[in-house]
Amino acid sequence: MNAIQKIEMEQMRLDMPAFRAGDTVKVFLRIIEGEKERIQVFQGPVLRVRRGTTNSTFTVRKVSDGVGVERVFPMHSPFIERVEVISQGKVRRGRIYYLRRLKGKAARIKTKTDW
Repeated sequence: MNAIQKIEMEQMRLDMPAFRAGDTVKVFLRIIEGEKERIQVFQGPVLRVRRGTTNSTFTVRKVSDGVGVERVFPMHSPFIERVEVISQGKVRRGRIYYLRRLKGKAARIKTKTDW
């Protein structure tokens, strides 16, 4: 193992739950403003998960005041306090991106209990 791989292995988080596109997650993000620190919660369906070593990311979409907001989170970020899987969704891969255009009941994802 070379030095770069060793550094990457030290930075990886092993406490992340298993989730995939379509699952609804709650991300607890640590925000530092000056000397104050607070936890901000970002909850919504996962649109995309990119796996890799230290460059793994996942995209979460939430609707805030009628406006869709998407955020890409680095999987191994030290600012992520924890991630909780709220529900597991059943979607086809292409269906996820249609959520951006849909509203109301049409934008819902079938959960594991609905199967």
